[in-house]
Amino acid sequence: MPKATWNGVTLAESDHCIVIENNQYFPPDAVQREYFKPSETHSTCPWKGLASYYSIEVDGKVNKDAAWYYPEPKDAAKEIKDYVAFWHGVTVDA
Repeated sequence: MPKATWNGVTLAESDHCIVIENNQYFPPDAVQREYFKPSETHSTCPWKGLASYYSIEVDGKVNKDAAWYYPEPKDAAKEIKDYVAFWHGVTVDA
């Protein structure tokens, strides 16, 4: 079962992830929201749309913009609406 961890804490775990471009996208209900802080950062993917970001905070340490999601993805990526993916040192074991 895919699991995302950082700083010794499990951030998300699910056997219902969707893999796109080698990234595990975790369903919204698999994410431990207490570690996620909304970010003002956004980026654009030509086929997925506008991504929003979260910074991760664990034990007072912050990993800025370490998670992203698509709140309103384009039709080609509609199956990952609100699913969360990780980078910036977050370990994702599949």
